[in-house]
Amino acid sequence: MSVENQPRSVSQTEQYEKCGWRFYLQRVERVPPRPAAWSFHGTAFHSAAEAWERSSRTLEADEVTELFHEQYTGMVNEALAEEPNTDRWLAAGRYTGGEDIERRYVLGMDQTAAYVEWSKANRPALWTEPNTGGPALELSFMVELGGVKVRGFIDQALEEDEGKVEDEDEVRVRDLKTGTMKSKFQLQTYSVAMRKQWGVKVNRADWYLAKTGRLSRPVKVDQVSEDEIGQRFADMDAGVKAGNFPANPGFDCNFCDVSHGCIFFSSKT
Repeated sequence: MSVENQPRSVSQTEQYEKCGWRFYLQRVERVPPRPAAWSFHGTAFHSAAEAWERSSRTLEADEVTELFHEQYTGMVNEALAEEPNTDRWLAAGRYTGGEDIERRYVLGMDQTAAYVEWSKANRPALWTEPNTGGPALELSFMVELGGVKVRGFIDQALEEDEGKVEDEDEVRVRDLKTGTMKSKFQLQTYSVAMRKQWGVKVNRADWYLAKTGRLSRPVKVDQVSEDEIGQRFADMDAGVKAGNFPANPGFDCNFCDVSHGCIFFSSKT
């Protein structure tokens, strides 16, 4: 399916809004991206946390960290086979690509173990997805917003007790974050999707922050209208279909995985 006709997502929309040319290079031209250990770190952490929750929290902590180990090292080794020169890997801060691979392995192992202990202590009440009868983990949705098909996966949906009205199903959307970038638009979109696809009430959402091992403050998500959220998807979709991909060179170019194929990269500020 061509990019013009694909369902949209939060990541697509935010990428397009930040730099349309990066969207073009990655999703239209298909420029091979430079690897980044932070991506493998996040994926492996999410998978391990999901496995822990799906086990009804019966796995041992070392079993969960072993899951992180297996997935992280597997993805890193696969990427190294494609790009063995770690100097070409993206890395944050003062670290080289090779140093970042090693430090994120240690960090991810620690964060995974900390999530298990946090979950044991706090016992968050996962909502039960009515169609499967299983825990609301990595919920897949496809809804129409602003006349555009939008898809995504919600890390967790939890039973909401605070302010809950009797006989009314109310949930809280939760996103697990290993990095520092948090998106209210993501939480807002997921909350609207929960209402549309599952018919539940969603007033608040939050993040589990692996860097600190705790939850963020709740984010109110009931005050943003579906029309407002839908407009952002509609604007992005219209821009892509019109072939409008404006470049926005700047500091973020340093963290762009397709900057090596970008004619604007040298003009960043």
